[in-house]
Amino acid sequence: MEGQNHPLYEIDRDLLNRLISKNNPEEEDLIDLARLFMRYQDFPGAKDIQMDMVKILKLWGITKEDLNKSTRKIWAKGYRAGSTSEEMLGSSFDTSADSPN
Repeated sequence: MEGQNHPLYEIDRDLLNRLISKNNPEEEDLIDLARLFMRYQDFPGAKDIQMDMVKILKLWGITKEDLNKSTRKIWAKGYRAGSTSEEMLGSSFDTSADSPN
């Protein structure tokens, strides 16, 4: 048996193709790669994805331990998946002088 097909394989393949093209990962890229490592840990298939994740670490010059440390720091700073930096800046509360009370 060659292994199982993961239901998110196609989506994850596209994501890895994007990540492998980056020389300088952004915070979200680090989060995405760490998430994929968790998803495919002990998964009996998708060996190409698992090998590419290791290639990306080498490309970025980090270890899996470095990746985990970095992502823990990112989460600790308040990162929330799916949120853009603009969404995280604040509420719709208007502090301008001419806003009605």
